[in-house]
Amino acid sequence: MRHRWHTSVITAMLLAVMAMAVPSTGWPKGDRPAQPTKQESGVARGIVKAVSQAVLYAQIQGRVNQVPYKEGQRFVKGATLVQLECDKYQAELAVAAAEHEGKNKTFQNNKELAKLNAVSTLDLEVSEADAKKAGAARRIAEINVRGCHLAAPFAGRIVDVMVHEHENVFPNDKLLSVLDDTSLEIELVLPSMALSWLKRQARFTFIVDETGQGYQAKVKEIGASVDAASQTVKVTGVFDTLPKDVLSGMSGSAQFVE
Repeated sequence: MRHRWHTSVITAMLLAVMAMAVPSTGWPKGDRPAQPTKQESGVARGIVKAVSQAVLYAQIQGRVNQVPYKEGQRFVKGATLVQLECDKYQAELAVAAAEHEGKNKTFQNNKELAKLNAVSTLDLEVSEADAKKAGAARRIAEINVRGCHLAAPFAGRIVDVMVHEHENVFPNDKLLSVLDDTSLEIELVLPSMALSWLKRQARFTFIVDETGQGYQAKVKEIGASVDAASQTVKVTGVFDTLPKDVLSGMSGSAQFVE
């Protein structure tokens, strides 16, 4: 009797465990999510970046005369961002221009004499080479003069100022860091498995950490290759409407919806 009782109890317990392990065949009424989100590959970290940004360098040696804009200030395309003292380079340009003019006149004169066989072919070719050399020197001088004036390549804002007035700078010294905050992109990193469902123009919500707000966006471009080590792919997104309170460098999370 005791053996049969133990057997019955064990059998009942096994049946109860098996019944609990059977998955539900459906969602209880009212519990089904209205907008199921992608799991794992549906949420990705990202950072906001300016489409146009640059670090501007000095092209020549010289003393800084003007740095009109400070950090955070706006400027228009073509505005003077840095002005260097240019007297020396303008004088060199004047010398180069005069030299080029003289050499070119000599060459033109020899061309006329050559028609009368009054000058040798060698003298004509040498005068032509001298004129070309003087012209190249003049163009170098013109480039140096243009280097005195650093103009804004696009409209935007000053990110960082690395130089001050009255300082002496040399070629390849950093002067300014600038960006265009009127065109922002979202750079995302997604698992490569997301490529099975991710398409261009796919919509997502980008929740910015610094503001706590979500902004509607869409996929602009999908990376051309997958990083083999991390098995991730870079994705570029754009905001539907440029948020006024979002700055370049802010980070957040992108949530994709099925």
